[in-house]
Amino acid sequence: MIDFEALVSGVMQPLERFVKFRVGNLSDAEDILQEVLTAAYRGAETLSDEVMFKPWILGIARNKCNDYFRAKAKRMELPLESLDETALTTGIHGVTTRTVVHETLDRLGDTDKQILYLSYFKDLPQSEIASRLGIPVGTVKSRLHHAKQQFRELYPEKPKGETVMKNERKFMPEYMPDYQIKETEGAPFAVCWEEIMGWFIVPRLGEKLSWAMYDFPKRKRTEQCDLEVMGRAEVHGIEGVEIETVEYDPMDCNRIDGADVAKRRFVAQLTDTHCRYLAESHVEDGVKKLFTFLDGDEFLQSWGFGKDNCGNETHIAPKGLIRKDGNVVMTAKRPFMLDVVGRYAVQINGKTYDTVCVIDAGAYEEGVVTEQYLDRNGRTVLWRRFNRNDWMQESYKRPWTELLPENERMTVDGETYVHWYDCISDYIL
Repeated sequence: MIDFEALVSGVMQPLERFVKFRVGNLSDAEDILQEVLTAAYRGAETLSDEVMFKPWILGIARNKCNDYFRAKAKRMELPLESLDETALTTGIHGVTTRTVVHETLDRLGDTDKQILYLSYFKDLPQSEIASRLGIPVGTVKSRLHHAKQQFRELYPEKPKGETVMKNERKFMPEYMPDYQIKETEGAPFAVCWEEIMGWFIVPRLGEKLSWAMYDFPKRKRTEQCDLEVMGRAEVHGIEGVEIETVEYDPMDCNRIDGADVAKRRFVAQLTDTHCRYLAESHVEDGVKKLFTFLDGDEFLQSWGFGKDNCGNETHIAPKGLIRKDGNVVMTAKRPFMLDVVGRYAVQINGKTYDTVCVIDAGAYEEGVVTEQYLDRNGRTVLWRRFNRNDWMQESYKRPWTELLPENERMTVDGETYVHWYDCISDYIL
């Protein structure tokens, strides 16, 4: 006889994460979890191998979530019959698939958009639509048929096979362009920042980007990364997009099998409030390794961000958690501190950008502070990293003031931080 309580205890965290990430309403998610546990308890004796308990109970959870969305679909009536219940999947941090639906509708002509809205959102009979628009019922039928065809052609389909990025390297400048940063008058503006944390690309279909890292004081390029969104992807029922990356001359911590070129794939999710990683995969020693948001600390320590991997907020404005005065920074000393600290003109590569400076004070990694200058489009113009003087001293053996004596200093809550490297992307080139 299996020890049901012990088995449940071992999988409860990923089980909760699975359901709550799929179902945006936390009260509904709790109800579904109870249904899952009840169904699992009743069927536990049919499980022949306890090793299979986790995928077995997650399968029950997936079915219960699908039942929830089917019931919801019947109540709310999906906009087009060709979409399944995932069109209602909002998740704990905002809408995903619904955004794709509405973006597709926005690309249609006014006539097509109008007829679909009246038919599928308002659920009006064709006779009523004809009366409202002052056209014959036969015209309504033909317009509706045409509009549905147009929608299906524009709606992004899942890739039918594995797509491969064309590895045509776009060389970033060998040396970091000169730049000037000047604080300007006026209040910092709020900005919609949809880039995935640490990789500068927006996880949206059609996006492509190259960025490079430059060590100081030499200012020479040390690493370059080319990224491209390959198509839609789904991880444990959560929809996002797959991003292929090729890293040239990566840092030691990013190398795979010691090679000078590292390739990996991410699945990332952009909602109307957050942006986060769902999975990472790469081939190591001839074995393809995959890590997902359900893998707990093993995933979160490398790719997660925010509490329970909620990701970074996309709509950011000053919160008063971090203050910057020249190279002196004071923080509220809270977990996951990321804040807008001022407005700056960044002159780089012959252009001047009106930006806000976003400081990450240990949110992504303890002992590391970054400055990220975002323009009004929410794109990174310049990213700068500072290490606490004792950061990774067990590996580097000396404090950073000795390792990089010429580099800029920053004082954060009374401690010394040293400028290490900068990043720019082809967005500014």
